[in-house]
Amino acid sequence: MNRINPMLLIDFYKAVHAEMLPENITKSVSYFTPRMSRVKQWNKVVMFGLQGFIKTYLIDYFNEEFFNQPFENVIGEYKRIMDNTLGENTYKIQKIENLYKLGYLPIEIVALPEGTRVPMHVPMFGITNTHPDFAWLPQSLESLISAESWHPMLAATVGYTYREIVNRYYDLTCDDDVPRAKALGAFDFRGEECTESAIKAGAGWCLSFLNTATVPAIPYLEKNYNCDCTKEPVAFGSPSTEHSVMCSNYAVDGDEITLLRKLLTEIYPNTSFSVVLDSYDYWNVIENILPQLKEEIGNHNGCMLMRGDSGDCVEVVTKTVFQLWKEFGGTVNSKGYKVLDPHVKAIYGDSITVQRCEQIYQILMANGFACSNVALGVGSFSFQCIEEEGILKPFTRDTFSSCIKATYCEINNKPYPIFKNPKEGGFKKSQRGCCVVFEDNKELKFKDEFDWESACQADNLLKTVFRDGTLIKEQSLGEIRKILHEGGF
Repeated sequence: MNRINPMLLIDFYKAVHAEMLPENITKSVSYFTPRMSRVKQWNKVVMFGLQGFIKTYLIDYFNEEFFNQPFENVIGEYKRIMDNTLGENTYKIQKIENLYKLGYLPIEIVALPEGTRVPMHVPMFGITNTHPDFAWLPQSLESLISAESWHPMLAATVGYTYREIVNRYYDLTCDDDVPRAKALGAFDFRGEECTESAIKAGAGWCLSFLNTATVPAIPYLEKNYNCDCTKEPVAFGSPSTEHSVMCSNYAVDGDEITLLRKLLTEIYPNTSFSVVLDSYDYWNVIENILPQLKEEIGNHNGCMLMRGDSGDCVEVVTKTVFQLWKEFGGTVNSKGYKVLDPHVKAIYGDSITVQRCEQIYQILMANGFACSNVALGVGSFSFQCIEEEGILKPFTRDTFSSCIKATYCEINNKPYPIFKNPKEGGFKKSQRGCCVVFEDNKELKFKDEFDWESACQADNLLKTVFRDGTLIKEQSLGEIRKILHEGGF
């Protein structure tokens, strides 16, 4: 992204609200809250991405592009844009100048731990000013915070949804020591809205799974979530062919078996890999070519994963398992389900929706096969929408109606609860005053109508994570996974 002055990362009207607020306002408090779910199977959203946002924007970006830039550049650019688009008499530049001269963001953020599954209506984090001259700032940051927050949370919720399916069917059909975190992989990079969106979606996915094709999700997590791929499992990729590889070799060799034999014996003799087999005739490869490679496959020090990429993915991947069993056999696990010879496996790339994932597992289970016989891939379709009752529901900020609303202010240090309660829009009713989040019978709930000081002194799960330009509380990827999966990642 072009390095834009961060105070310009706003909706236009944010530039004029400071002048509209009550006189002598010294404090304002706003909360980020999921107000409703437009997906019936989701009544909670995974808290994730705030720490990455704080490090990327509130610390690095503001320092590099605002506080550490020459005063005349920062103020001059702000005035150039606003004078010529909003109008030089519509806003006051003094507040921006004062913020620059202060030298840091006078903001405090209180939040639930990342990895928490948060019910509708419960505030996930709150933001307030720490300096009485900047009560306008929390809501001025709303557009930026909202734009950067909703998508990582949705992606993390998508990942957790698939992990629940995996856990359920692996518990039924797989030995207990078979890892769940590698059952599915993400293949959504090229189909996301942009690179930044793909990285954050990949990071959210990695809360529940280790396999992803999105390489930059790893350095993002390392930078922002205190992990190191050289010392711990952050995420993994795997060698795989694509159609350009298969088709170019076919053009030279005149067949498909030559490349498959080369992969098994020369290129990856000691490494597992997947190979896409439907460039021409998938079932010809599965039924006729693979039997010719039985010796090479049996001697291969790894697993060859057979990948379809067209047709009905549920049918293709399950029938592949059945055919591989006929040709290569396997064993029966402790729960009575068939497990393929470890040299072969079925994989399907990026077409696995929530419904298809469950259908595949159900078919395998009904035919006596462990669900670990397949590796499944989730693509951009499933990261950006879900189908319920035949209706396609795209994911947006409004999937959970996630919003940042002001609920409290102080005028001359006197507390005032503020709220909205539209007569015609029930779910848009906001909290009133400051909030305390607590646990009741293992469910998160909240109470409002506190003043700021009382909310801070209460037994409140919303804890300070950022204050005055500094990260106060930092979580690691491992800690977040432990919270989300209750220690069972």
